[in-house]
Amino acid sequence: MSETGRRGLILKIIGITGGVGSGKSEVMKYLERSCDCALIRSDELGHILMQKGNVCYGPVLSLLGPEVLGSDGEFDRKAVAAKVFADPALLEKLNQITHPAIRQSIRESIQRADQAGRQFFFLEAALLIEEKFNEICDELWYVYADIEVRSRRLRESRGYSDEKIRQIMASQLPESAFRNACQFVIDNSGSFQDTIRQIDDRIQSEI
Repeated sequence: MSETGRRGLILKIIGITGGVGSGKSEVMKYLERSCDCALIRSDELGHILMQKGNVCYGPVLSLLGPEVLGSDGEFDRKAVAAKVFADPALLEKLNQITHPAIRQSIRESIQRADQAGRQFFFLEAALLIEEKFNEICDELWYVYADIEVRSRRLRESRGYSDEKIRQIMASQLPESAFRNACQFVIDNSGSFQDTIRQIDDRIQSEI
């Protein structure tokens, strides 16, 4: 049972993870339009919670200073990233502010989905395993794709250089860690129609 303390409820909480370029976003889009679910993308949620008027704005501003704000008074993502990734201690302090707020917001969203009678709640996060989101989820799904496929997608969609792709992939968990932590693997190396078939089969087995 997940840390939400649910007992005997219909809602199933599923975490979606995978390496950069594996296609997690496309999988989430398909799940959103194809089944009775609520979903959250944790990276997007973190940015929302840092917006002006939200819970993390003041503490993060106090931590990083006004030099990371844009002309609109909102955080400039590039400026924030440049500052914290150059200072591991500062990054850890930022995480100590944002991660508890993200978890609390996720719990509240799960409760709303449960009360609304949803069948599924999907949580997508690149650091799903590292941040121990298995404590929230009933099971974890790993979106897998061959390294060559992932590299091609990143070059085409984001314009990343081969060197940048290698650096990002080297900073993430190895494939074995994803496979060991997750209960279901979606192979998204081929056509998306094949990916859809895998997802549909799993969804039917969960209902």
